[in-house]
This record gives sequence, C-alpha cells and structure tokens, in this order.
Amino acid sequence: MTAYDDTVGWRTEVRQPHPYHDLSVFLFWAHSMISCGRRQSGGAHRHTAPDAWTVLQQWIYRTLGLALCAMGAQAQASQSDLNGLLGSLRGQLEASTFKQPLLLQSSETTDGLRGDVYAIVEHPVEAFKAAFNEPNRWCEALMLHLNNRACTVSKNSATDVITLSVVRKYDQPVTGAFRVPFDFHVVDATAQHFEASLYSKSGPLGTSNYRISLEVVPVDAQHSFMHFFYSYDESFMARAGTQAYLSLFGSAKIGFTVVGKNADGTPSYIKGTRGLMERNAMRYFLAIDTHLATTTSDPQARRTAWFNASEQYPHQLHELDLPTYLAIKQADTSH
Repeated sequence: MTAYDDTVGWRTEVRQPHPYHDLSVFLFWAHSMISCGRRQSGGAHRHTAPDAWTVLQQWIYRTLGLALCAMGAQAQASQSDLNGLLGSLRGQLEASTFKQPLLLQSSETTDGLRGDVYAIVEHPVEAFKAAFNEPNRWCEALMLHLNNRACTVSKNSATDVITLSVVRKYDQPVTGAFRVPFDFHVVDATAQHFEASLYSKSGPLGTSNYRISLEVVPVDAQHSFMHFFYSYDESFMARAGTQAYLSLFGSAKIGFTVVGKNADGTPSYIKGTRGLMERNAMRYFLAIDTHLATTTSDPQARRTAWFNASEQYPHQLHELDLPTYLAIKQADTSH
C-alpha cells in the first residue's frame, strides 16, 4: 500500500468515504445519548406529553428510515448501472485477449490513479455474498497478495475495520510494514446484486483516500458479472517519488495495456505507474477469484492456486518462485 513498485498502491477517483459513514456514526452517538439521558432521568417518564428524549428518539428513527430508503435507492441504481455495463461490454469481454472474459482498465486521475477490472466469472452472486459479506473472509483473500503480510479485523463505533500490514517489497520484514485501516461496508447483498467497499482516509508516504470496491450481478445461475476497482490519492511529492523509483528500479516492469509495437513487431506494454496499478489490479482480481474457486480449508492449497493463476501472466506478475512464496505466507500466519 505504498507509492513503490508492486505494492497495493491504491489511488482514488472517488475521494469520499462510504456515503453513509458519517451518518451511521451520528446515529450511533444519538442512540447512546438517548439511552444515557433516560438512565439519568430515571427511566420512562409518566408525563402525558412526550419528553425531550422521546422527541429526539422519534426524530432519530425517522432520519434512520430516510437514510435506509436512500441506501436502497442507491443500491438499485448501482445494480442497474452494472447490468447496463454488462450489456455494453459483452462484446469486448468475449473478444478479450486474457485467458477469460476480462477487461482491465487503468486511468490517471487529478490526484492519483485508478484501476478497474470487469469480468464474467464462474461464481454465482450467492457465492460472493457468502465469501465477502464479512471482513475475516476479506482478510483471507487480501493476504494472497505477496506484499500483504498481516490482516486483522476490529471494530470502531460505526463499523468493522480491516487493517492491512503492507511491505514495499515482498522480501522485506513485516516489522517494516505500513499499517492501513479500512472501514468495511456491505452496501447491498441480495440475490440480484452484491456490493462491498473498503475505505481508508489516510495512508503512508503522502497517500490518502484508499478505496476498494467489489460489485457483482448475475449473468445466469452459475455466472456473475464482476466489477472490482481500487484507487488512491497521492501528494505531488509522493507521485514524483513513485515515478523516480520506477524509472530507476522498475523500468523493465510492464502492465497489460498494449500501447504500440516494438521494432520486432511484438506488443509494447504500458509501464510506469499505470503499469504498476495494472499488475496489482490483476493480482487482486485473481485473489478474489481464487478465494471463490478453492473450496479447500487448506490455506497452502489456496496460496498455490493463486500463485499458479498469477503465473499465467509471467511477464507482468512473476516475482518469485512457489516455494519462496509459500514459505513467506506460512511465516505470515504467526503475525
């Protein structure tokens, strides 16, 4: 999760936390105040007219009802948008140069970088709901990435928090990892639509506004259309540092977007920060797909499956051999 090569480098075009995060914090506070006020005033009042605490409670519940209606409307709009994207992208997905119906897009934003993956996958929506409806399962998937060295789940006043410990490069000790806490939200979880998001306001080395989003709708009974994106913002100095690092130590690393042809006629692939983003977007997509595809409870088997899936794209994703990767991940279980 740093500005360095092959980390989780999330940059965002959407710069705000979950739209109902602040409201949920306020409602939690107000409910606590109501309970506290009632205890201090001796419990239920015998007055015929409603007391102040009752009036406040009624207002809070009406506000909560309106918020829930707004959330439902937003989820329905998001589901409709994703179904529309499926229709418009289906031809490109079927003609994909990847080894499955998949599109990977990267884009520079005003303040950072964003990566989007669209794919038709062999998992029903119910499988996504079962696997990613709670934060511990997210940790299992996120830890497949070679630079994520620890993942813990806790709670704050409003939601679950997923804290990732991320190193700049896979062979660095976990003691030097950056810790980034993400607020976790399930936006919608129905038979026709699943959406979950992770958001962190701040990050290391001049980065901020980290965001991860996973959204799926059904294609048929056994397949789903999936949209995954991650993003983050960075300061001018952070961006300059990343570009300098890549020019010195990552000049040979490439992404997946073809930007031209080499002199020998072979494809020329994007490099630099967008290449970095595309490598990590693919790694995270493969982590989600592998987590769903492997039903075994053996974590080493799941890690092997993720590594083998990554090795389908050796020019972009190969960093280390399987025994080294498995040894690192086994050691990570003690953190």
